Amino acid sequence: MTEADRSPFSAPNTLDSGLSRSDQEDVAGTSAREWKTLFAPMQSNAGPSSSAATRASIKRANTTESSVSIRQQQVRGRGGPPRGRGGRTQASRRLLDASDAAASSPPSSPTDPVSRIRHKIVTTPLPPDSVLTPTGTTYRSVVWKLLLDIRDLDVAEYLSLVAKGKSPSHDKIRNDTFRTLATDQGFKERVKEEKLIRLLDAFVWKHNRSDDSADEADADADVYEFSYVQGMNVLAAPFLYTLESEVEAFRCFSRFIEYCCPLYVQPTLSGVHRGLQLLDRCLELLDAPLYHHLRGKNLSAEIYAFPSVMTLCACTPPLPEVLQLWDFLLAFGVHFNVLCIVAQLHIMRADLLESASPMKLLRNLPPLDARKIINVTVTLARDIPADLFQDLVKHPYHPDSVAAFT
Repeated sequence: MTEADRSPFSAPNTLDSGLSRSDQEDVAGTSAREWKTLFAPMQSNAGPSSSAATRASIKRANTTESSVSIRQQQVRGRGGPPRGRGGRTQASRRLLDASDAAASSPPSSPTDPVSRIRHKIVTTPLPPDSVLTPTGTTYRSVVWKLLLDIRDLDVAEYLSLVAKGKSPSHDKIRNDTFRTLATDQGFKERVKEEKLIRLLDAFVWKHNRSDDSADEADADADVYEFSYVQGMNVLAAPFLYTLESEVEAFRCFSRFIEYCCPLYVQPTLSGVHRGLQLLDRCLELLDAPLYHHLRGKNLSAEIYAFPSVMTLCACTPPLPEVLQLWDFLLAFGVHFNVLCIVAQLHIMRADLLESASPMKLLRNLPPLDARKIINVTVTLARDIPADLFQDLVKHPYHPDSVAAFT
């Protein structure tokens, strides 16, 4: 591997933040045309057989393992079976029995719809909300539902949960919701606090175990426990902002929490703490001088990166950049967030190494630049050993990976 290959900035940047405003608008226009071209055949009404083929390919894409073309990886957390009553998921056994073998890289021109979308996300940002799909919805709302394998909505279920009113966690929820993305005026205008409270209360009621029968509390169902924990308000915010309706946001948020990162929302936040531990390991491997500089100032990831890991970087503005980063995380797995944070540190590297008090810089991270972070992350991932990468893949969902934190 050459030095150019090792450079974290060697990956192509499709939307360079150094471009002028007019040039960025031209790039955004090109991006919109590319996504429209990609979506046209997928959203055509060619007939039942075509629709069935598309659904089948989406199902295959979400139940097998995919990978970024530059790094083998396991993709899981999409397309879970129906859950049982109470605060536990019936997907537990399938998750625990899933193969840990990494898949080989996909072809450069993937053929099934979801693989094409994932491939496009790496190279081309999704269009802004002002650009609509042929069916009149935003591209991101459609893409997120495809990546999370949302095939239907149970409006009656959501209404019944909302009708229950204040959940047992209502006071904790209210203590957090008014602070959610408080500096983002666009979010405040689009998502009222009452919506966020209602969605989180409904999620708690969905998993309320007060009426569980004893025979349901078996060992297999005890893997996960869902309620409300710190940070869930920030994790819910992008769904309410992006999806067309509150019901869609609830469905996507529920799938995301229950299936993509259940260990991030356990009472002990075990997945978050494991992610922070892995962040230290990755930084030491990828940039030992920076790692030792921070450790020399008594700075571990637990101290400076807790909010970024817990919220999957949603705590760092601006929101449009957060959404672009989440496009990538939903496409390839939330475990990549750990490397996204390492990428941010790498981008800040010179300033951090020169600073006698790097925590002052880490306390208020620079505004997110999603395309640069994704490009650096993709490059850094090449140098992660297979065993460490598997630890990254498993830490948001597999109980064995967080045994020391429970």
